[in-house]
Amino acid sequence: MNRRLHRWGAVLIALPLLIIIGSGILLQLKKEWAWVQPATLNGAQPGVALTWEQILAAARAVPEAGVRGWDEIARLDVQHQRGMIKVQCVNRWELQLDAVTGALLSSAYRRSDLIESIHDGSFFHERAKLWVWLPAGVILLGMWGTGVYLWLLPHLVRRRKRRAAA
Repeated sequence: MNRRLHRWGAVLIALPLLIIIGSGILLQLKKEWAWVQPATLNGAQPGVALTWEQILAAARAVPEAGVRGWDEIARLDVQHQRGMIKVQCVNRWELQLDAVTGALLSSAYRRSDLIESIHDGSFFHERAKLWVWLPAGVILLGMWGTGVYLWLLPHLVRRRKRRAAA
């Protein structure tokens, strides 16, 4: 029975697990591989001197970012120790600005957020997280349990035979 459950569990979760493992590997490498997430740069000096208007103007000046107003900006990451501001656009474009001068330090596509949405299943559909990814995780936990049992069983049988023989 355990072998059958183990086998069918593996078949049921094969595709979701492959997606989770593949995207997880990419996420583990996101700081090492600029293709996934642009490297974080440093500004000329620590601190922040830019106003909201200057940040928006600097973002508008980069055509690839497609910023016309604040609606196209998803998030700002202000790192005053590095003297840098990351502007993450809704189209997944990332700009890194010098937080004091406003100079553009980096302009690149950021794939890590897309990969995270694939990893947690929300890329496919918001309900995929609960109706596909969660059951796959529960089945994987069950497979782990049956796998440990199936591995441990021969050892327990040998041990019992040795005790009975003694």
